[in-house]
Amino acid sequence: MLDQLNRSASSTGANYRAACRAKSKADFLNKLKIVEEELDETLFFMELLVELNTELREKIVPIYKEGNELLSIIVAAITTLRNK
Repeated sequence: MLDQLNRSASSTGANYRAACRAKSKADFLNKLKIVEEELDETLFFMELLVELNTELREKIVPIYKEGNELLSIIVAAITTLRNK
């Protein structure tokens, strides 16, 4: 599970970086949707980790909240791009 959390978290960053280098609006939007999926997956694995090991709650909750805020920003950006 920790490996999957690592993969999805690092994939989020890598795909965001790729989005910043997008060649068109459609490419940017597509890459942001991948960021959204990977970030959501990362949050899922954090939730699962806390459920399986409550001792980690104190460390994970602040990171989870920040990830959720980032997810809200990404979703808002996708919505804005779709409406333009």
